[in-house]
Amino acid sequence: MFTVAALYHFTRFDDPAAMQGPLLALCKSHGISGTLLLAREGINGTIAGDRAGIDAVIAHIRALPGCADLEWKESTATTPPFHRMKVRLKKEIVTMGQPDVDPVARVGNYVDPADWNDLISAPDVALIDTRNDYEVAIGTFEGAVDPETKSFGEFPAWWEENKHRFDNKRVAMFCTGGIRCEKSTNYLMGQGVEDVYHLKGGILKYLEEVPAEDSKWGGECFVFDARVSVGHGLEEGPHILCHACRRPLVTEDRNHPAYEEGVACHQCVNETSDADKGRFRERQKQIALAKQRGTHHIGGL
Repeated sequence: MFTVAALYHFTRFDDPAAMQGPLLALCKSHGISGTLLLAREGINGTIAGDRAGIDAVIAHIRALPGCADLEWKESTATTPPFHRMKVRLKKEIVTMGQPDVDPVARVGNYVDPADWNDLISAPDVALIDTRNDYEVAIGTFEGAVDPETKSFGEFPAWWEENKHRFDNKRVAMFCTGGIRCEKSTNYLMGQGVEDVYHLKGGILKYLEEVPAEDSKWGGECFVFDARVSVGHGLEEGPHILCHACRRPLVTEDRNHPAYEEGVACHQCVNETSDADKGRFRERQKQIALAKQRGTHHIGGL
């Protein structure tokens, strides 16, 4: 069994590049896999490994400047959710493209999972899902507005076009682990929205703590690792991943005429060229050969 730790923390890093090497070396020395992003605004990522390794990496991160109160969410996976370790330098740890947004300065009101149902049931509350369209498609909260964005950077433009819909409303927002809401709530407050709320710990914390019989969540929650989705109790969901477009599929989608493993699915078959599909077929061939040899091809995840 593998422990999976999802984490983020906004703080000020003066020299993220100096942190990259030691953090990567520590992760590799403990057999940890996954991805961590470093930027001047903080750290974000998901890692997996054994208990001792995860504890060592978390301790290292909490010792970084401003990270003593780091919080993280844990779940488990029966097979390795990642096959290598990456520590990347980025301009933003979650890309919104709004330089004036500063979650360190202020964010919306945190709402614990135990209190979330009451909040979103109130008639004066509008509920907004800040995730991408393919994530929303496999699960969301009852009554949530789907902005139908393909990336988080599209959210500000969507808000500008739709803000009139939320006049005289309290606005509640949610995302997978909470990080997007740190920025989106700060953004809305900067736009003059007074009553802004977000789910503390995100969907993952809600699914972990709120019993299924009391839940207002429907479907599964997309996660960015080999599990693809999780449900209540953070149990692994039924979804697989299209390795061409990285969108989630249910098992039945493999029976669709457009599905070709590693090459296309019904969602992306018209989005790539014949040349693209040719490259994908070659990649899939190499993945199959590696599997026959009992090794792992890096393109297989």
